[in-house]
Amino acid sequence: MTGAGPLSIREAARRLGRDVKAVHGDVHALLKAGILIKTKSGQIEFPFDAIHVNFVLEAA
Repeated sequence: MTGAGPLSIREAARRLGRDVKAVHGDVHALLKAGILIKTKSGQIEFPFDAIHVNFVLEAA
């Protein structure tokens, strides 16, 4: 989504070749994490050129 500008969830799903419902769930998780933003028109946008993620995964 880098450089793509604002997109609808349906358009993002089409570009990813994924089910709209699955992308909808992913988008809401990414919105909550602050990785995506929602525009005033309701579209989603990745407003960064890059993102660095540093985390640890451990067994449950």
